[in-house]
Amino acid sequence: MMMTFNLALRNLLRNRRRSIATLLAMAIGSTSILLFGGYSTNINYTMHTSYVQNGGHLQIQHRDFYLYGSGNPTAYGIVDYAKIVSAIEADDVLKKMVLVATPTLQFGGIAGNYAASVSRTVVGNGFVAEDINRMRRWNDFNIRIGAGVFALEGAPSDAAIVGVGVARVLQLCDALKIENCPKPEKETKPEGQALPADIAQLSLQEAPSATAASGNTPRIELLAGDARGTPNVASLNVIKAESLGFKEFDEVYVMMHLAQTQKLIYGKAPPRATSIILQLAHSSQIPVAIARLEPILVKFSSVQPLAVLDFRSLNPFYVQTIQLFDTIFGFIFALIGSIVLFTVGNTMNTAVVERTVEIGTLRAIGLRSSGIRRLFVTEGALLGFFGALSGVALALLVSALANRMGLTWTPPGSVLALPLTLTVWGETRMIIGTTIGLICIALLSAWWPAYRAAKLNVVDALRHV
Repeated sequence: MMMTFNLALRNLLRNRRRSIATLLAMAIGSTSILLFGGYSTNINYTMHTSYVQNGGHLQIQHRDFYLYGSGNPTAYGIVDYAKIVSAIEADDVLKKMVLVATPTLQFGGIAGNYAASVSRTVVGNGFVAEDINRMRRWNDFNIRIGAGVFALEGAPSDAAIVGVGVARVLQLCDALKIENCPKPEKETKPEGQALPADIAQLSLQEAPSATAASGNTPRIELLAGDARGTPNVASLNVIKAESLGFKEFDEVYVMMHLAQTQKLIYGKAPPRATSIILQLAHSSQIPVAIARLEPILVKFSSVQPLAVLDFRSLNPFYVQTIQLFDTIFGFIFALIGSIVLFTVGNTMNTAVVERTVEIGTLRAIGLRSSGIRRLFVTEGALLGFFGALSGVALALLVSALANRMGLTWTPPGSVLALPLTLTVWGETRMIIGTTIGLICIALLSAWWPAYRAAKLNVVDALRHV
């Protein structure tokens, strides 16, 4: 076996130009596969981290909230959500893996800036600000993405954050100092139109805090229906406008303190939450966490059917995006693999033609056809191994240089520029899989020329000119 290896290596070195050209083609192909795989991996990690930072790994909801909750979220509020959180924190296994367990309340309403005579429908969410800031520190993949500090922490109880689109429609850009915010053309109409009498009466019931009243931040009125459909209004102090990355969210989103949201929706009735967000230390703990949650949820399902959903189920766009990139990666691998197949095959066919007399001589001195076949297959394996290995080294070098350049890109449908990172280093499975795949392709492409060489007639081979 060692003699076959040495002879195959010497044959490759004897035809340096052809061998180097074949190795270069394989190295470029391997590099291309790995760089795209690194780019795809970074997209996966970036989206994964973003969803976990904002919505946790798991969410406990009413069983029908995911399917029907967008129409009337408050109808699917979770009763005694605080007891469920306490039961989770008391579980011997869950308390070691759950970093954050926090309730959230979603609702729909109408936000209005009646001083500018504008309003629009919005989707609101109430959060525990301190918990959201803890969630935003999760970065298990150490990617270059920075989630800003949640501005509601430490803010007055009537504070709110709106999407940039909401601020633009409600004409709050100047007050919130938003850049690149186009203004509508002014129409000829009375300025400072008064608040409608019924809305004004509801708004008076919400007394602004002294801190908000003394500031210069803009205020909006938020009209929402409670659990029984009765309208209620909250007067909110808008402290910031945030870009959520997608224009569709920016146009409708309002974030408030959970207590203020519960007061708006439930009044003096016992408060509820539409979801309980659970963020784990590691994403790999999701199956174990779900298994531990099931008996806990059974205890609280007598008055309401509960379900636990992971972030992949809650965000089908993430799953579809990863499947798309996996499909593209497979297509690229198949395309480059075909090029490698024909390149190595052409090299080995040429070697068989040039070394026909040598093959006849080896057969004449006693080497069997299996030995000839093994010799050429070994040459193909060496080409595949060194070509793939060179591609790995080149991919690591190119990715390291690209990552130091500080490049950014904007994903489709997003308004946020993200760091362009090629995650090749550390992706052992991808590197080994690509290397083994290309070696197998090289072996396959060398098999047919090796088979032809082994079938040559000894006398004909010796007379070959």
